[in-house]
Amino acid sequence: MAGLASDGSNPDVSLLYDINGLAKAAPPWFDRVMEFTGEYGIVLGLVLVVLGCWWSVRRRGTAADSVSAIAALIWAPLAAGIALLVNIPIRGFVERPRPFRDHEGLDVLVAGKTDYSFVSDHATLAMALAIGIFVAHRRFGFAAIGLALAEGFCRVYMGVHYPTDVVGGLALGTAVALLLAPVALALLTPVVTAVARSRHGGRLVRSRRAAGGPAVAGSIGLPEPSRGAGERDLAA
Repeated sequence: MAGLASDGSNPDVSLLYDINGLAKAAPPWFDRVMEFTGEYGIVLGLVLVVLGCWWSVRRRGTAADSVSAIAALIWAPLAAGIALLVNIPIRGFVERPRPFRDHEGLDVLVAGKTDYSFVSDHATLAMALAIGIFVAHRRFGFAAIGLALAEGFCRVYMGVHYPTDVVGGLALGTAVALLLAPVALALLTPVVTAVARSRHGGRLVRSRRAAGGPAVAGSIGLPEPSRGAGERDLAA
């Protein structure tokens, strides 16, 4: 299975040379930026999107929406981890060498890559995170998907993956995050709901300044804390 792309007439190889050729024409400083972006930057960007989504849903959504969204945000990194584990036997079965081992003239921006190429771990991780975020919040999810696609482009630009490695990674991350989401959310939602019931943990799910008041428990169908007689009189 190692010969998925073996000659220049293959569109996969041709696209590899076209995209990686941009690195040859770019100034060295730009290649260093792309190297950092493709190795670490986009993953860090996705982490920031997760944090921004969490901050938004706990302040602006209803309590029930906050519980659902935060359960999905917890699922996002779990999905990424599962997808990377699924990729281990796939890589071992396909045994596709890195493109720079079979093709000369590539501008490889990251040295030391000795593992197999198909499918891309970075693309898999990025898209699994992005789909998990999309399940939690559409607007943040679209931004995350854009970052995941950019990750795939960077991996080819850097000369460490074929385009089909990236496509396979994006597909794998999407499949794991979407197909397992119903089961994962069914398990995670009660956990998040229990956290919302707690005195201090509830702030992780619902901000006190959020619209609709600070009572997280009552608005998600949980019993509200009892009030004293004086408080009841004032409420009346």
